[in-house]
Amino acid sequence: MASLPARPLTHYVVVRADIPYGSIVAQTIHAAGESVLDAVPDGTYAVALAAKGEHQLLVLEQSLLAKGIPHAAVRESDEPYSGQLMAIGVAPCDRSLVREEMRKFSLIK
Repeated sequence: MASLPARPLTHYVVVRADIPYGSIVAQTIHAAGESVLDAVPDGTYAVALAAKGEHQLLVLEQSLLAKGIPHAAVRESDEPYSGQLMAIGVAPCDRSLVREEMRKFSLIK
């Protein structure tokens, strides 16, 4: 059993809300899986957030890159979203590192 980190980590996934629900679920799974670098420590919070569309995800991606925050940007290879950014999974981290960025998104409903 893994020991708890000193402060619980948070694993964020932000997915587009302007796509069909089945696609939201699939892209969430992709982003969560691709953004985990190691085993997720016990006590890690999972948070699924909704972006209004691709533009909001692109802005988030640039902010994460600028801060050096490990993440996985999921782009769809198939039509009708071919090449579009669909979701971002942020590697489990101390939420204070990404609090400013994540405030812009609401929980998936």
